[in-house]
Amino acid sequence: MSFAGVYPHYINKAEKKGRTKAEVNAIIFWLTGYDEAALDRILENRTDFQSFFAEAPRMNPNVSKITGLICGYRVEDIKEPLMQQIRYLDKLIDELAQGKALEKILRA
Repeated sequence: MSFAGVYPHYINKAEKKGRTKAEVNAIIFWLTGYDEAALDRILENRTDFQSFFAEAPRMNPNVSKITGLICGYRVEDIKEPLMQQIRYLDKLIDELAQGKALEKILRA
């Protein structure tokens, strides 16, 4: 599955709740170390999730602070690394849509 195929859903989910594309991108940049130019290339190339995370400049060292339930599973207990990374991103986007302050989402 390509990241570009899911990205519009992240944006849509956030915007439905009064949040912005810029906030979604800030979450992605924080989590992966990508910047705007790299994200544009990823979307243009329709990069799959495995490559998206494998080629990330750096996963944020505070990723272990992301805890809680997503799709009925505790993100901190997911064993498969790729699925855990995908669920980390899902969890952060959910927190944004739930109205949490961006500073808290980014574990600042």
